[in-house]
Amino acid sequence: MKENGMLFLFCGKMGAGKSTKAAEIAQTTGAILISEDEWLSNLYPHEISSLSTYIEYSARLKPMIKSHTQDILRSGISVVLDFPGNTRKQRSWFKEIFLDNLFPHQLIYLKADDKLCLQQIAQRQKSHPERAAFDTPETFKQVNKYFEEPTLSERFNIEVIEQREISK
Repeated sequence: MKENGMLFLFCGKMGAGKSTKAAEIAQTTGAILISEDEWLSNLYPHEISSLSTYIEYSARLKPMIKSHTQDILRSGISVVLDFPGNTRKQRSWFKEIFLDNLFPHQLIYLKADDKLCLQQIAQRQKSHPERAAFDTPETFKQVNKYFEEPTLSERFNIEVIEQREISK
């Protein structure tokens, strides 16, 4: 009987470095990287201009991504799911993916202060100008007022990584 793949999940404020860490883990483990940002920008180019449209289009994507991810994990291949798990509700969707088949998982919580997140968002505006309209300090404030740190009571295998500013 084939062993299931490992599912890597992420939590952290906007700008904490979730996508960067996801790409790094996919590279080092040989896992398949599934990026919400990539899927949304390819399926709905130029349509996501606010938090409400992001929520709408993300919800359309999740049922397909859930079944696709489960199929990959069942085949024995690990998956790095670069979707935010920044609220209990978002993390409950993560649970739906791994609890159905008891897939092994790791929730990586990138803990970063607001100053660092805002600095990284400013850098991302320069490196990804197509996201500049959405990746703003205003959106950061709007999104992060809903942020909820993961807790042990949620029954995830949590790894906390303290994000620190890199000295220049």
